[in-house]
Amino acid sequence: MATSVFHQPPGTAQPHQHFQNSGFRHEFGHASVKLTFKGFKVETGLSRRGGYSSCKRKFGVIQASASHTSVVQPVSYPPNNSTDELRKKSSEAALILIRHGESLWNEKNLFTGCVDVPLTKKGVEEAIEAGKRISNIPVDMIYTSALIRAQMTAMLAMTQHRRKKVPIILHNESEQAREWSQIFSEDTKKQSIPVVTAWQLNERMYGELQGLNKQETADRFGKEKVHEWRRSYDIPPPNGESLEMCAERAVAYFKDHIEPQLLSGKNVMIAAHGNSLRSIIMYLDKLTSQEVINLELSTGIPMLYIFKGGKFIRRGSPAGPTEAGVYAYTRVCNFWSS
Repeated sequence: MATSVFHQPPGTAQPHQHFQNSGFRHEFGHASVKLTFKGFKVETGLSRRGGYSSCKRKFGVIQASASHTSVVQPVSYPPNNSTDELRKKSSEAALILIRHGESLWNEKNLFTGCVDVPLTKKGVEEAIEAGKRISNIPVDMIYTSALIRAQMTAMLAMTQHRRKKVPIILHNESEQAREWSQIFSEDTKKQSIPVVTAWQLNERMYGELQGLNKQETADRFGKEKVHEWRRSYDIPPPNGESLEMCAERAVAYFKDHIEPQLLSGKNVMIAAHGNSLRSIIMYLDKLTSQEVINLELSTGIPMLYIFKGGKFIRRGSPAGPTEAGVYAYTRVCNFWSS
């Protein structure tokens, strides 16, 4: 079998090292739970098993009101406090996950992977509809992949938000980029939402399948082989990434950069891709490798988690803006394939 290597795009940061984690599990039964969330009421009658892994480290909190030349401010916690204790004391926050809308290569049934392809008209409409669904949920930070289809989805979704804040992509790739993209009005900064792009949230790299028609590839290599490449956890396509390899970079980035924002009480939206989001959901919901390969995420459908007391609580897909503050359940079959 060909050796599978993920080639990091030029000019990107090196992925963070992995930590040895200690974790705990939590379980919710069938009892009804009511939760008040910053003026919004959340009602639920069912939730999946969840869990949380933790490790000790210094956290950096991105300040929405900071200038682009000083985006990340490190926060050091007292050494005698455990990470678990800090999580329990943290404010509750919303985590919104959105898979990008339909892309031009989704429409053509081509393997896309890390090829940078924009949205179709339908994809634009899906992104706008996703924005309507989350229009009443506060958003303080946005993370997207480095690919245009995820960035378009995030930007279009935010055009529907009731707070009318402007999402602004942070450019920290060079000193000149930071200087030239500074904002010199404090009032304008307060009406902005920082958008961080990260290649670690990119779609799984499909190697030599990228650009190939999915049906023609199945005819050429056999349906079983293509199904193995697409749906196994640890078997990559030729010179591409397996889901396991995608999860290593996506989950490491989530732990190191996004979790600290949630821990500080910031509400975060992630607009990314099927496989990078499946990887993050695997971590949030403590899914096994067998469970995650059956996880399906529809394009343009937001999914909500509440981070409270150190736990991620899955709330399904938000209802429309006409039902302000009440999050409707999305049936399991909408996200899981049989």
